[in-house]
Amino acid sequence: MRHMIVSGAIAAALLGPCGMPAAAQESRTVLTYAAASEVRDGCVAWASERDLTISLAVFDDAGRLITTAHMDGTPTAIAEVAQWKGKSAATYRQPSAATATWGGSAPLLADWAGGVPFSAPDGTPLGAIGVSGASGDEDVACALAGIAAARLVAPEG
Repeated sequence: MRHMIVSGAIAAALLGPCGMPAAAQESRTVLTYAAASEVRDGCVAWASERDLTISLAVFDDAGRLITTAHMDGTPTAIAEVAQWKGKSAATYRQPSAATATWGGSAPLLADWAGGVPFSAPDGTPLGAIGVSGASGDEDVACALAGIAAARLVAPEG
C-alpha cells in the first residue's frame, strides 16, 4: 500500500499542473517596432526641417534598444550620447533633464537634457527616446516631436 501511495503522489505531482486550468495572462501594451519607427521618423523630420544634425535612439520600457538613427554629418560619439540619454530616460522613467538635477551618479543616469520617456495614451509606460547633437532644448524638442508624431504621450513639464 505504501508503494502505491508514493506512486500516486508522484503521479499527482507530475500530472497536477497539466490537469489544472492555465492561469490567465495579463495583456500589456508594449512598444512595437512600428511605433518606435514613427517616433524615430518624426524626430528626424523635425531635425531636418531645422537643418539640425542629430543622432537618436528609441528604447522600450525594459531599456532595450529598438531603433536608432544617425543623421549625415553628426559626429560619431553623438550616437553614444543619444543612447545614454534614451536608456536613462527608459530605465528611470524620467526625462534626463530631470535626472540631471538629482546630483550624484547612478548606473545609466544621464545628466544632460535630451532623454524623454513616453507612454501610451492610457498611461502605460512604453519607453523613451534619447536625442543628441543639437542644444539641450533642441534635443528635447526633437524628442517631443517624435513622440507626438507617433501619437504617444510625453510627461508634463
